[in-house]
Amino acid sequence: MTQQIVIKTSDRDSLKGLVESALDREKKLLQASIEKTRARLAEFEARFGMSSMDFEKRLTAGEIKETPSGTEWRMEIGMLQLLERKCTSIEESSIVD
Repeated sequence: MTQQIVIKTSDRDSLKGLVESALDREKKLLQASIEKTRARLAEFEARFGMSSMDFEKRLTAGEIKETPSGTEWRMEIGMLQLLERKCTSIEESSIVD
């Protein structure tokens, strides 16, 4: 479902450029954070010899006990999902003239 945000201003051109710039900057920050999070997940995967997807499935099924490292890994997986949703939201947005 498409949502709309309305911003009222007396200087449309200046605000439009500012909003576009802010969205572009935020997207770049999110992309950098996504890459860092993916690198962190790759460290966990190498350390424990399984993919993050397998880890989540096994943890949910009770095949793996919750440990401090596992909690951290699970949090990184959640962080990646959150960052990707935010980035997608920006990528799918548009400024309507």
